[in-house]
Amino acid sequence: MSALSFAVVTPNPPELAAKGYVLMDFQSGSIIAEQNSRAILAPASLTKLMTAYVVGQEVKAGRLTWQDKVSVSENAWSAKFSESSKMFIQPGDEISVSNLMKGVIVQSGNDASVALAEQIAGSEQAFVSLMNGWAKSLGLQDTNFVNAHGLDGKGIQTSPLDMAILMKSIIRDVPDVYALYQERRFTWNKITQYNRNKLLWDKSINVDGGKTGYTENAGYSLVSSATEGKMRLISVVMGTTSPQARTSASKNLLSYGFRFYDTKQVMQEDRIESQVRVWKGNTEQVGAKIVEDAYLTMPRGLVDSLQKSVVMTEPLLAPIKQGDEVGQVVWKSNGNTVASFALVAEQSVEQGSWMVRLWDSIQLWLRGLFSDLVGRIEVSE
Repeated sequence: MSALSFAVVTPNPPELAAKGYVLMDFQSGSIIAEQNSRAILAPASLTKLMTAYVVGQEVKAGRLTWQDKVSVSENAWSAKFSESSKMFIQPGDEISVSNLMKGVIVQSGNDASVALAEQIAGSEQAFVSLMNGWAKSLGLQDTNFVNAHGLDGKGIQTSPLDMAILMKSIIRDVPDVYALYQERRFTWNKITQYNRNKLLWDKSINVDGGKTGYTENAGYSLVSSATEGKMRLISVVMGTTSPQARTSASKNLLSYGFRFYDTKQVMQEDRIESQVRVWKGNTEQVGAKIVEDAYLTMPRGLVDSLQKSVVMTEPLLAPIKQGDEVGQVVWKSNGNTVASFALVAEQSVEQGSWMVRLWDSIQLWLRGLFSDLVGRIEVSE
């Protein structure tokens, strides 16, 4: 889909004292506001978003269950993370995947992250390879992980845009994992710790998940997601100067998006948008559809001005494979193109008999001849 492109006056996004930020709509993927969204920054504990995503994918694939017990090794001992966030686990502890995930997500436990990494991949470094493999498959262009927890290390990096894409992927692909991000507290080893995402306590905005991060190099960062009606937004604020700054900046960004923008579903995945003429095929028409539900995010008030047009590939010649692009749907607002979506063939079309191919060739030749004749007449006038 194309980027937002509107000839309309919309208030500027709030000015934020951060190294970089991005505000994304979850459904459409449109970027509503950004500043240094591709800046290369240290992720700190935002790294644990990927740790949790990989765990969720392992559960989804059936290679791991929430009830599986993990034996804590010396490497995952909380004593090895004395100056950073931890779950307070000890060597020899037998802890369920479910509880370790709460330790990762709610308590931001570096120890819990290592324990899960070793359980899944045998070693933390092998798990890091999985993390980077998933980063590549999700299209995270600026990201490289070097550990499972996010403490500063040589080569560790990400960007606000990549973190927004990752949070979107968690919500979409592993919803059972995302559900844990709304938990406000978790008790382990008789120690109760509270989720550092303070927006979970703010009743003026419906934030239902997010992840904080901090190291001296990274500054204070926060990835959050919130809903208002059917609209869901994802905000990423990285490199602020304090926990309060990341919280207020994230709230301001989300509030701006909900107040001035709206998201509308404009097409459905299974709906045939048009029937396309097929030449030289064993059938004369094929249905054209989009590959997934389509959404548009626009400044409020412009949704009613949307106009849709269908542009088909001409001439469309058999053979055609199911899923081949056969045209586009173009959406405009006040004469400006705001988005385009590819249309694909609903089914395959094989070549027709030699008689069909010959007859269609004659018709196409006559059509071309007529078009050339009309063109010459118009020029002479």
